[in-house]
Amino acid sequence: MNDPDFVKDKRMVPAQAVTITVLYFARLKEALGRASERLSLPPSVDTVGALREHLRARGGAWEAELAAAKPVRVALNQEMAAPGARLNPGDEVAFFPPVTGG
Repeated sequence: MNDPDFVKDKRMVPAQAVTITVLYFARLKEALGRASERLSLPPSVDTVGALREHLRARGGAWEAELAAAKPVRVALNQEMAAPGARLNPGDEVAFFPPVTGG
């Protein structure tokens, strides 16, 4: 069949989980009890902001320390990242409190 609208195989290919490394610094490292972890994320967690919400869902200190009202900076592959920054396999995401100098 030569019809361009014809699809031979309509099966959905499941989205693959993205595995990333997450780093925690300063008060976050202390409060969360770890400096880093490797995570396999569900397909719905595809941005930095979605990752923060995913981690908050763990409850307890995670919810408190990563709450929207808490000042937390995020770096994606060692560059500051906005909540909408996309996550890719192998990325490194770092969460840290804002730093003030003097």
